[in-house]
Amino acid sequence: MAFFYTLLKFIHIAAAITAVGSNITYGVWNALAAREAAHMSFMLKGIKFLDDRIANPSYGVLFLTGLLLIFVGHWSITSLWIIVAIVLFVAVAVIGFAVFSPLLKDQIRLADAGDTASPEFTRLSSRSRMLGPILGIIVIGILVMMVFKPAL
Repeated sequence: MAFFYTLLKFIHIAAAITAVGSNITYGVWNALAAREAAHMSFMLKGIKFLDDRIANPSYGVLFLTGLLLIFVGHWSITSLWIIVAIVLFVAVAVIGFAVFSPLLKDQIRLADAGDTASPEFTRLSSRSRMLGPILGIIVIGILVMMVFKPAL
């Protein structure tokens, strides 16, 4: 059972690195595209690809292995650090799926139409830039819960 727990923990950490690592690159993509508006559509589609095919599936693996680790590791699901981490994870998922994904689709639609100089595109880009740090702070909160397991 110890090997299974260690294997799950390895998969869990690898999924976290993959998911968060992918998300961190979005800022770099945005900074590069801001230099040349002609590449904006390609950049946004690249972010969407990473989000849909790499980051979000990794978050799914992360959540599943996290739940398995709770039970295999005999952690109490009622431990406050676990509850806080799950609530923060759900917050990231809701913001990601309900806010970021539709925002990204709207940006792609406008960029494909060549409308990257419009007030609407500027507004969407501002919202997108604001979401990154918010999601980053929430993810740091999850990491604090996972690493330090505070009793609160």
